Amino acid sequence: MDSTPTRGGRLTRSTWLALGTVVALVLGVLIVAGWAGMDKLHKRGHAASADHNHQDLYSCPMHPEVRSHEPGECPICGMDLVKVESPSGAGPSATGAAEGLVPVHADAEAARLAGVRTVEAGPGSIAATVRAVGNVVPHEGRVRHVTTKVAGWIEKLHVNATGQMVRAGEPLFELYSPELLATQEEYVRALRTAEELSTSSLPEVRRGAEDLAVAARRRLELFDVPSSFVEQLRRTRQPTRTIVFRAPFGGYVSEKAVVEGHKVEPGADLMTITDLSRIWVTAQIYEAEASAARVGSPATVSLQYDPSVSLRGRVSLVYPTVDTETRTLQVRVEFANPGLVLKPGMFVNVELERARAGGLVVPDSAVIDTGTRQVVFVEAAPGHFEPREVKVGMRADGKAVLSAGIEAGERVAVAANFLLDSESRLRGAVSGPSAHEGH
Repeated sequence: MDSTPTRGGRLTRSTWLALGTVVALVLGVLIVAGWAGMDKLHKRGHAASADHNHQDLYSCPMHPEVRSHEPGECPICGMDLVKVESPSGAGPSATGAAEGLVPVHADAEAARLAGVRTVEAGPGSIAATVRAVGNVVPHEGRVRHVTTKVAGWIEKLHVNATGQMVRAGEPLFELYSPELLATQEEYVRALRTAEELSTSSLPEVRRGAEDLAVAARRRLELFDVPSSFVEQLRRTRQPTRTIVFRAPFGGYVSEKAVVEGHKVEPGADLMTITDLSRIWVTAQIYEAEASAARVGSPATVSLQYDPSVSLRGRVSLVYPTVDTETRTLQVRVEFANPGLVLKPGMFVNVELERARAGGLVVPDSAVIDTGTRQVVFVEAAPGHFEPREVKVGMRADGKAVLSAGIEAGERVAVAANFLLDSESRLRGAVSGPSAHEGH
């Protein structure tokens, strides 16, 4: 190597090599220092971002959608913002989770102090009972009006009080009728004529006389003259001024329109006899309970003055129209009436049984009904409550049948679940997007 520093005032090759080595070392140091600085800035930026994500949040107690990273006042109602803890894992994770609600975490002591209580959902069935107030009315097929087919006068009343009990065949009244008296005399003459001509040698004459007697007897029967009276008249051949009319069947005199001496015309209602051994009860139920209105379905009646008395019957008729004022459907139930415990005009308690529904059964208090959906809170783990949207099939006797949303064996909150609902909504509002962010 040439060790001469300069030659004629010019740098030698070795000098140039030394200078290049120094420059390369300086550039390497600068590059390494630059990368280190960038890495440090990058880490500092992540730390700052993490600090920003975990800084305190403030929310309005009345408007949870209002959130801010700094204390202040609510722009809607003016209340002071309250510090809240930003929830973690706010999004619902369970299948069937209710939209807008998030899981709620609470330790055992907090849940106990809040009054949270859970029960296990299990298979079962319930039968809904529709309760209504019924009105006792007479059985229309057991009401009979007593009338006459001839004009006359009431000579005597054997049944002279409304509410009196009569048996079939008992005398009701005695009627004087000129037309009936003339018919009796006609029948007696026909009988005598038939006897006189019974020895005639002409068959036509004998048969004609007999036909006249049969026709006169038939006329008395068509006037509703009792057959016993007609038979007596045939034997005695003595017409009577009055004829005793008897009860066509047994029952109670529910109406009486005549008194002794009253003149009656054909077809006039004299009295009404009602058989109360079987009775009707009419009840009104709401349209939503129409599934219980089925002909033949069982029904139970209890008395308001004596709840120990219970009668069982069946629905005999569902009326084809709905009352436009009360929006109710009328049903008719038929009952046996032993001892006349059911009296027309009485109010009674009616219970109609609906079809049974089966599925997962939980207490009715576990279901939160918002009007558009039903929600329950399931304890997925100790202290971890998840909101689930469910479908309720039937509710009755404090229980509800769920057709979807949970599985058998899961535990649902049945007490303080409204507190869980409020906490879930609040956390969901805090964790979700808000138009008031950064107030």
